[in-house]
Amino acid sequence: MARVRIRHLTRYEYRNPVGLTQHRLMVRPRDSHDLRLHDATLSISPLPMTTRWAHDVFGNSVCLMDWAPDTLTDHLEIISELDLTHYPAGPELPLATLDPGVEVFPFSYGAEEAPDLARLRERHLPDPQRRVDAWARRFLAQGEPTHTLPMLEAMTRAIRDEFTYESRDAEGTNTPIATLETGRGACRDFTLLMMEAARSLGLAARFVTGYLYEDNGQGAVGGGATHAWCAIYVPGAGWVEYDPTNGLVAGENLIRVGATRTPEQAVPVGGGFFGEADAFLGLTVDVTVQVGDDAPEETAAEAEGVSPEA
Repeated sequence: MARVRIRHLTRYEYRNPVGLTQHRLMVRPRDSHDLRLHDATLSISPLPMTTRWAHDVFGNSVCLMDWAPDTLTDHLEIISELDLTHYPAGPELPLATLDPGVEVFPFSYGAEEAPDLARLRERHLPDPQRRVDAWARRFLAQGEPTHTLPMLEAMTRAIRDEFTYESRDAEGTNTPIATLETGRGACRDFTLLMMEAARSLGLAARFVTGYLYEDNGQGAVGGGATHAWCAIYVPGAGWVEYDPTNGLVAGENLIRVGATRTPEQAVPVGGGFFGEADAFLGLTVDVTVQVGDDAPEETAAEAEGVSPEA
């Protein structure tokens, strides 16, 4: 268990005043058995004319913001602050709750679950030479049974050990083939590689966006910004989370904000502007995560801005 406070700053700078199109935020996690959300606050400058909350097709909480047509600004600053308690499952729980029928791979999803998992088992990108397939099959045991959870853990840790992590501010996600060719990537690139590898084996996978915290001094990478990892559906254990960037299993040190079928559906902050084509100057993203048992000095009600209520 860990008490975690997160401050996520996103700031856009513009050379000349511009208008703002609708922006969509995915920064608020859902309260669950493994995450207790105590407080969530948004501070936005300039203030939007309307702010509304909705659940997307996956049930994630998203915020939609619109500004008045005559609003012109040289910046957009969005600060999300969260206060929560995290109860990570840890690697032991999936093994303890695993359906005995899926302990050995391959297995088939049950008739009730298969229709709901169908789109999450589909490959996201073409692989005409089956390079991702070949990479995934190296984790299948030869001449002996392949145990499902150890196979997925080995895949997770192989990405951590064999690829080079590099932070990248540019939008978009590299294809798994590009990641295999270069041997390097950001957390979202490694996540998509593992998702496509798992899907090539017939497993359902989804993209998870959120935050990473560290409370054990192990030197995890991917902090200071939003983080990405994947979840694989294993009957009995449910959605088991794997962070291939750090080799973490079952939600250790990971604060889940949203889960989607593709990386493009999980953008934490999305939107645009209208004005001169060269008006955009730059983007600053800064995430600070504080871990401790003490309560925050300032409550969300005392913070200036928009306080969402789900």
